[in-house]
Amino acid sequence: MLVAMRVLQGVGGAMMVPVGRLVVIARTEKQDLLRIMSYIVWPGLLSPVIAPLAGALITTYASWRWMFLINIPLGVIAFAAAWRLIPAGRSSTPPPLDWLGLLLTCGGLGGLTYTAHLISESGARWAPITALGVGSAVFLALAIWHLLRTRYPLITLRTLRDPTFRLSQSGGFLFLLVVGSAPFLLPLLFQTVFGWSAVKSGAIVLFIFVGNIAIKPATTPLLNRFGFRRVLLAATLGLMATVIGLGFTTPTTPLAIIVVLTLFSGVARSVGLTCYSTITYADIAPEQMRDANTLAATTQQLSAGLAIAVATVALRLSGLLPGTSSPTRDYTVAFVLLGLIALITVIGALRLHPQAGNSVRTRKSTEPTPTDRIIPNTADRPS
Repeated sequence: MLVAMRVLQGVGGAMMVPVGRLVVIARTEKQDLLRIMSYIVWPGLLSPVIAPLAGALITTYASWRWMFLINIPLGVIAFAAAWRLIPAGRSSTPPPLDWLGLLLTCGGLGGLTYTAHLISESGARWAPITALGVGSAVFLALAIWHLLRTRYPLITLRTLRDPTFRLSQSGGFLFLLVVGSAPFLLPLLFQTVFGWSAVKSGAIVLFIFVGNIAIKPATTPLLNRFGFRRVLLAATLGLMATVIGLGFTTPTTPLAIIVVLTLFSGVARSVGLTCYSTITYADIAPEQMRDANTLAATTQQLSAGLAIAVATVALRLSGLLPGTSSPTRDYTVAFVLLGLIALITVIGALRLHPQAGNSVRTRKSTEPTPTDRIIPNTADRPS
């Protein structure tokens, strides 16, 4: 029952998020995209951070059932807002559903997610894990082959031909893995190793949101002043440093140091997610916006789903290292591995064109963008 309801919940969320975002960006001019996206990313930044404290308060001072019942009034508000704000009808005739692409893609991604879950369990049996992992990889390979050849693909992979969009998806996927893992690992570290209460650990994690708020007014001016590449490099380096730093904290670490690391982790999260969310659509042609939005939503949902599994696997990997395993070392290894994933995003940011995303900035360089082509003017040349 739990798994079935979670699947149904995922179906609803997967339809809400990309549709709501497409409604906004389809009506937004390029020059306003940076400002609008800074608002759109707020729910993704806010929800995972306040969840530990909200869950701790609910379970401590009320019944655990309210963890689920609280969604009823929230759902009613969301339904009323959609009914009021979203126009009725459809803008165009949709293409037929790609049933084969749906089967291959969902089968491959679902199998990959469950493989990560099996790896994270203690006493994992490697024979079924290997079989499921190989089968999932085969499904995904067939899905890619199919999606690149069918007329009406479930997900249009051809949008990845745009270099800015391609790097935003690969780097954003890894960035979201690290971002999604931290709010899961930190409360566990604080409660199981530090011995803190659920309320105290949730309150400390809330400083991630404080960092989000503190840097938000400066994000757009920073991007307009320095460009996406340099700001993204600073954000990914900051995320890597704070994640690794949190991994080396202990119960004797001064609370102020933990708060500062958590705060600056929130700053890096906010800036990085705003960069990735905006540059995803910066150089995409209007006629490709819907396809790009679908692929970006799939990437984000996949990274959010795998983040918990990756964090759990990282915790288990400490037992494979030589020496005596301990809870403190397990979390140190897990955070260091997440920091190494963040390092890969740094490498991806270095590959980004210095002028990528200039179309959405108000202060632009005169250098050509990665999609510009210099066409010589031959009209005045002598024959």
